[in-house]
Amino acid sequence: MKKTIFLGAALFTASLFSAPVMAAEEVYIIDSTHTFPSYSYSHFGLSTQQHKFTNTTGTVVVDREAKTAKVDITIDMTSIDTGFDVFNEHIQSADFFNTAEFPTATFVSDTVKVKGNEPVSVDGQLTIKGITKPVTLTLSNFLYLDEHPMEEAPAFGANASVEVLRSDFDVDMYAPYVSDDVTINVAIEAIKQVNAN
Repeated sequence: MKKTIFLGAALFTASLFSAPVMAAEEVYIIDSTHTFPSYSYSHFGLSTQQHKFTNTTGTVVVDREAKTAKVDITIDMTSIDTGFDVFNEHIQSADFFNTAEFPTATFVSDTVKVKGNEPVSVDGQLTIKGITKPVTLTLSNFLYLDEHPMEEAPAFGANASVEVLRSDFDVDMYAPYVSDDVTINVAIEAIKQVNAN
């Protein structure tokens, strides 16, 4: 029931475009302790349920001068947290994510759309259960720091959201009673890799 809600998060790195211009590519590493893709869906119309993934890794490569970014994110599908251990196991079964065969989901960016110096969306390819579909994430709440107060390196954070159909990824058991429509929200933070250039 909870579908393809994880990946897109990484794309928010585009927020770096508003930082001072530099001519070289910069590599940012996803902070797994502060990056959590989550998704919500209607449960029989009774309530809106929300689950998250607790292990997300990847990189974002930014060229501020060219106003381009490349995002490559991997979600550990076995890190699903529904708040209920038995449900965590069920959601990983062949009925849903089938993590035994597909332990990870990925997101790879195609294009970051920028308006002025502000990134507004990211187009990319989301792969779940071996099925790849194009998605577009809307970006918001960008913040770039010249130096993270604890990491002592440049960092950025942002949020992204998108609506998807879980049936597009063969995870549609119990639809339409459990909604096919899923809203994905991603909080992301990334730290600049030292000596990345």
